[in-house]
Amino acid sequence: MYTIEYSPETIDHFRPLTARQRSIILDEVERQLRSQPTEETKNRKPMRPNPLAPWELRIGNLRVYNDVEEDPEPVVLIRTVGIKRRNQVWIGSERFEL
Repeated sequence: MYTIEYSPETIDHFRPLTARQRSIILDEVERQLRSQPTEETKNRKPMRPNPLAPWELRIGNLRVYNDVEEDPEPVVLIRTVGIKRRNQVWIGSERFEL
């Protein structure tokens, strides 16, 4: 079992989301990343090199970008969350093209 940690920036990225979106993200992170977070699935994929994170979790149009560390303790670090709109991801008020 992996520990889930949220970066301080992620807390700010949750603010523009609705309460329903926040709840969905928190539930899916627990369900999909608590065990075997580096196993590629339909919704969980490694990403090409980018400034956000090496892993992406897709939840409808919501995105969770995370990193996984094995040593000294197994941890999934949630780096950021955002909303996918066409070929852009909005994180807070910033737009990213990935």
